[in-house]
Amino acid sequence: MEQKTKINAEEGKQELTITREFDLPVELLFKAYQEPELVEQWMGTKVIKLESKNHGSYRFETSYNGNVVFKANGTIHEFVPNQKIIRTFEMENAPIGVQLEFLEFEKITDSASKLTIQIIYKSERHRAEQLKLPFATGLNMAHDRLQEIIANIK
Repeated sequence: MEQKTKINAEEGKQELTITREFDLPVELLFKAYQEPELVEQWMGTKVIKLESKNHGSYRFETSYNGNVVFKANGTIHEFVPNQKIIRTFEMENAPIGVQLEFLEFEKITDSASKLTIQIIYKSERHRAEQLKLPFATGLNMAHDRLQEIIANIK
């Protein structure tokens, strides 16, 4: 099955670009990244904190069989509704380190939108560590859930 979320990781760079088109108005796509209840549903993680604003912050945790298996946090540097989010992202206890993410939300039509995420890592080595994980598969699964869940609240 074709993965709809595309990841472009050019050789010799410390960044990658993720793109995905959704059959959702840009306002609903953005809402999926803004509202804690929706983030929990499509990401499959617990939102401990999500301050969707300039200079806000966030914290996510995922548990399995009662044990916390994933923790992530970051700072939201810029938050422009329906247009962009600039934030840091850090998975705790992972060799990847802090990354800088630029999320851009683009209206294609009244019922379709595009998400472009540019991620910058500290080094090529840090990006390589990220790409060793089942990153593409997990991201595609999450974006597929986002499409399904948000389409149902239209």
